[in-house]
Amino acid sequence: MSDDSRPSPPAGPTATRTAAVIPAAGRGVRLGPGAPKALRPLGGTPMLIHAIRAMAASRAVSLVVVVAPPDGAAEVRSLLDAHALPERTDFVVVPGGQSRQESVKLGLAALPPGHDIVLVHDAARPLVPVDTVDAVIEAVREGAPAVVPALPLADTVKQVEPAGTPGEPEPVVATPERALLRAVQTPQGFDRETLVRAHETVTGDVTDDAGMVERLGLTVVAVPGHEEAFKVTRPLDLVLAEAVLARRRLNDGF
Repeated sequence: MSDDSRPSPPAGPTATRTAAVIPAAGRGVRLGPGAPKALRPLGGTPMLIHAIRAMAASRAVSLVVVVAPPDGAAEVRSLLDAHALPERTDFVVVPGGQSRQESVKLGLAALPPGHDIVLVHDAARPLVPVDTVDAVIEAVREGAPAVVPALPLADTVKQVEPAGTPGEPEPVVATPERALLRAVQTPQGFDRETLVRAHETVTGDVTDDAGMVERLGLTVVAVPGHEEAFKVTRPLDLVLAEAVLARRRLNDGF
């Protein structure tokens, strides 16, 4: 669906405005030495720019906050200035923290009033389709405090007793029922007040923002994810992302 043909968000006093926070302060060591993962090129354009465009592709998203490396905010601002981004969307760059959780909290603090729905999106998921973004937003609009896009697992999953030394055999202790498991993606969507409260009260190890909301005792719901919303973490992921992008450009003029 072309951008011009997508429905606009509802107008009027009851409309809810959506902002997206993209933490992009990590180094991405599993991709090897070089630039931070978010700044690695994909199809000649930094992954971060692809991720920003993916959020801005939704007409519901009026603001994108990019959380840059603590010492790299100026570089990221220059990067945004050098690439064409949708004019209807505002963009803000703020310095991040030492952890993803701290960076998201700093991104939340930079949000102006009036944005009642907040998306948190991995910069390393550059190819999430706009329909997935819109599905997450719609589920929050319908009353869910937290929403995650998710996919059924293709592989059987084993719970193991971790080896004392990496690479050693690990005893299997259980086989969870695969039909009950999902692989979670981003953007994750939240009622803003709920997400702020989670970041103010939840401490300790967390792997995603939805997990923080779970610790508040609130319900997190899942909507269908998309196979192209995978996370670019290892060199092979980058090869796959290049192939997906090349196919899009061939088929859709992306």
